[in-house]
Amino acid sequence: MTTALTVLDVQQSFLHRPVWNEVSDPDIVATVNRLIRTARDYGVPVFWVWHAEPGTGDVFDPVRGLVAPMDDLDIRPGEPQFTKTSRNAFTTTNLAQHLTTAGIDHLVICGIQTEQCCETTARVAADLGYRVTFVTEATATFPVTRPDTGEMLPAAGIIERTEFALAGRFADIATVDTAFTAFPAPVDR
Repeated sequence: MTTALTVLDVQQSFLHRPVWNEVSDPDIVATVNRLIRTARDYGVPVFWVWHAEPGTGDVFDPVRGLVAPMDDLDIRPGEPQFTKTSRNAFTTTNLAQHLTTAGIDHLVICGIQTEQCCETTARVAADLGYRVTFVTEATATFPVTRPDTGEMLPAAGIIERTEFALAGRFADIATVDTAFTAFPAPVDR
């Protein structure tokens, strides 16, 4: 099995939304960087995906300059980067082609938002035949208000629901510390 870490949407856009002060993990960059370091210790390549909504004028419109990595995110030169315009990382990118070329059949997924782009990517990846490990601890989300009833689901509830929906069907659920434990010992740096 050949594995890749896929980091979704850990980008400046989210920092400029009013809901950022309610994010489930304000230290998401540090959490994701821990996972990235572990992946690299195991020789696992990192693939980066950014979300864009061209022509909207909002924080996801590339003309605003916010479709860019959050500060201190550990991106290395040469690591593949993709920009998507859908909630999953496959439909509007050539990510699958790059994964196939690299012989990848297992994706470890992390990023923002837990129940949107991360969960949707996990589901699509599973449908495409990839084995998926979902590192919930290295995802972040926000409370959601249901538009038809006004009911609010807190971020913790969204995270729990996502794990219930994915576990055993679309993905294995892991933590930063357990995401790569099925692999051989880390390579020397």
